Amino acid sequence: MGLAHNIVGIIGNVISFGLFLSPVPTFWRICKNKSVEEFQPYPYIATILNCLMWIFYGLPLVVKDNIFVTTINGVGLVIELIYLAIYCWFANDKKKRVIVFVALLGEVIFMAVIVAISMLALEFKQRALFVGIICDVFNIIMYASPLAVWGKVIKTKSVEYMPFWLSVANFVNGCCWSIYALIQFDLFIIISNGLGAIFGAIQLIIYTYYYFYGKRISNAKENSEV
Repeated sequence: MGLAHNIVGIIGNVISFGLFLSPVPTFWRICKNKSVEEFQPYPYIATILNCLMWIFYGLPLVVKDNIFVTTINGVGLVIELIYLAIYCWFANDKKKRVIVFVALLGEVIFMAVIVAISMLALEFKQRALFVGIICDVFNIIMYASPLAVWGKVIKTKSVEYMPFWLSVANFVNGCCWSIYALIQFDLFIIISNGLGAIFGAIQLIIYTYYYFYGKRISNAKENSEV
């Protein structure tokens, strides 16, 4: 791997690490209140499967010289498992704990099937194509998950439920990993993270527009009251 590739990979790891830590305030609140309240485990369950797929993709058995993809997703996997452990500990409803357990079991079985097919039925080049497509599908779903938030912002004309710095981090993360993939051409990382950068840019545009739109409405109300 070249120097530029390594540097961008390290930067990408740092940014992604920050994204993995972004739910910490949520779990601090859960620990403080000793209750999961209305929080749902599904985003963390989905992220675990995403991490598992990218860990496998980054291994030399599938794609060579992609160690940074494996390392950051390995770290992310541990972090997400800690989140789910906290969630299960403070989930008063047994049904919620069962959902987490069944979902994780399903993910382990799914990964076992993917690994078995990749290693036993596919050659090296076919393996990268097979695993890469699945990784892209999961990553695009992850990046597109804020679409519901976009709808809420547009409907309410308020950015209250769209964290600015998380939006910036998502955009920068997508850009960084796209550059990483361009240096040592990797189509699958480019596709998912290129779309991630586009989704992030759209999110920042929406945030900027409604942030200033909200201010204009607020100022107009103040002037009318005067």
